[in-house]
Amino acid sequence: MAAVDAGSSVTKRRPHLGPRLSQVNIGIWRALVGFVLLGMWALSAKFVGDNFIPTPFETAKAAVQIFSDGAVPAAILSTMVVFVCGYVLASFVAIPMGLLMGGFRVFGAALEPYVDALSAMPRVSFIPLIIVFLGLGYEAKICVVFLGAIMPILINTYAGVLNSDADLIEMARAAGASDAQIFQKIMLPGALPYIIAGMRVGAALALINTVVAELYTAVQGLGGLLSIYGNSFRMAPYFVVVFLLAIIGLVTMQTLKVLERRLTKGRRRA
Repeated sequence: MAAVDAGSSVTKRRPHLGPRLSQVNIGIWRALVGFVLLGMWALSAKFVGDNFIPTPFETAKAAVQIFSDGAVPAAILSTMVVFVCGYVLASFVAIPMGLLMGGFRVFGAALEPYVDALSAMPRVSFIPLIIVFLGLGYEAKICVVFLGAIMPILINTYAGVLNSDADLIEMARAAGASDAQIFQKIMLPGALPYIIAGMRVGAALALINTVVAELYTAVQGLGGLLSIYGNSFRMAPYFVVVFLLAIIGLVTMQTLKVLERRLTKGRRRA
């Protein structure tokens, strides 16, 4: 019996190769990777040419210059309004919808093929229709972001509910738990990692669709600056905007990771 308990405790650990994270200073490793990437960037600029790939120094100089003229802060604000509004709206619609599809199996099975079809359909193809109905302003951009983010969140939420612990549900039913109690106490907590994973994928697609929306509609925000700098072949400020988008994505992903840890801790305590 002790051997079985020991084996079960081992299987609960996350699989890994090499040393554990607790045995190394991950900050040093991340800094090392950053220096390697910076060196590769500098070498690429040297061999390809500054006209195509600016050096890190030229990019930093361009960042100071374009931030000082006030265009970038206004563009960041415009992009963040579109990104946050579209992403939050997609989350508010997709998570309840996925929970309903997973909780009510007949409802989910009826909608599943249509959800799969819509997820495979390129949402960019809807942009001309969106422009016709919503124009070129913020409403159209938010709609494009909403369409880009909703499907991964919905599908992951649906999958999370379907992958609930069947044995635990059967035990709860045998103990006299109602469907509402099973959904609240077992299905919803079990689906949390799937929901957060879907939100992370949805956030990445939402940011991509934000840039696409700003390119296809009124040229504003960071996507508009990409268009302006790219068309005029000003590669140093172009790289600055690309890095700003990467930073926004990084901050969003890290925020969702923190949210996942807190929700997981709360679930374990419960």
